[in-house]
Amino acid sequence: MTVESTAARKPRRSSGTKRAAGAASAAKAAAAAAAAAEPQLVQLLTPEGDRVSAADHPENAEFMAFVEDITGDDLRGLYRDMVLTRRFDGEATALQRQGELGLWASLLGQEAAQIGSARALNDEDYVFPTYREHGVAWCRGVDPTNLLGMFRGVNHGGWDPTLNNFHLYTIVIGSQTLHATGYAMGVAKDGADSAVIAYFGDGASSQGDVAEAFTFGAVYNAPVVFFCQNNQWAISEPTERQMRVPLYQRAQGFGFPGVRVDGNDVLACLAVTRWALDRARRGEGPTLVEAFTYRMGAHTTSDDPTKYRRDEEREAWEAKDPILRLKTHLLASGAADEAFFEELETESEALGKHVREVVRAMPDPDTMAIFENVYADGHALVDEERAQFAAYLASFEGGE
Repeated sequence: MTVESTAARKPRRSSGTKRAAGAASAAKAAAAAAAAAEPQLVQLLTPEGDRVSAADHPENAEFMAFVEDITGDDLRGLYRDMVLTRRFDGEATALQRQGELGLWASLLGQEAAQIGSARALNDEDYVFPTYREHGVAWCRGVDPTNLLGMFRGVNHGGWDPTLNNFHLYTIVIGSQTLHATGYAMGVAKDGADSAVIAYFGDGASSQGDVAEAFTFGAVYNAPVVFFCQNNQWAISEPTERQMRVPLYQRAQGFGFPGVRVDGNDVLACLAVTRWALDRARRGEGPTLVEAFTYRMGAHTTSDDPTKYRRDEEREAWEAKDPILRLKTHLLASGAADEAFFEELETESEALGKHVREVVRAMPDPDTMAIFENVYADGHALVDEERAQFAAYLASFEGGE
């Protein structure tokens, strides 16, 4: 009775404070447990440029088997892809700052995740990108200046998706995962020996579209690889504000495997994606690959990351730079010499000049072209809108 009476006389905020403290302690304990349970990344090339051995990391042996055929020429090719992709990306950012592009979404820091995964694809495989997969587009043979045309506002993509099996960029967050899953379901019904890959970011993983894609992909055993580039930030929202468990573990709840790979290790990304695609082609269904990487630049050129990120964080990730990592390995292993890097620098300069010249020479689109290709066949409403807009333009002097 005394204890109860004493408790009853205490201010209510004291009880609330205890509950809050208890909740805070529980949250801290949960966070600590989650951190302790964090899995090791699948890593085949360390930040210092050393190849990981199966003897030291037997847990990676299954994935190592998928890059046993990689030669010195292949390594130099991967390095070239990353260097030229970064140069193109840097030119695009500069062009936007000069007023030549309306917007640009940089891939700086994510070159290994994109090049490694893209080079794992067969020609028959189909890709559904977001709006940042410039490295994947490069590997699929899409003219990089076509990407710039869209951000300049002179086209709606500029390439035929069927020529390279590379879909148009998707601006709506997460919706491409549904498109990829539906396409993969069709591939399975057709009995084709190919797979589908969908790219998205950590922020998109919180979208309902992605959860729906996971559900359909699992239930219909679709040959699709969900490739998430976890670059730590959904614009200004850090991953700890988005999820309580490692992102790749979400796959377990849908009934298919998930793997976390070092997204700054091009070899590991190549190996894990080959493994996941191989599963898909064998009819074993979807896989979630979480490429753990970092967005070194802004979300887009309209964003200022210094408002929400510490310089120390960026500096720590700069030490894990995917290009520097592979260059160190190439030099240490003797797979490349200074002449190779000098020649590549010359090629990089030529690419930069070409991009600048092409973008500035892009003609303005036909004003009426907006009404083309809305539907496969004619449509009465589109015809009516076209006529109204033509009349509106004609009302100005000179009809312009």
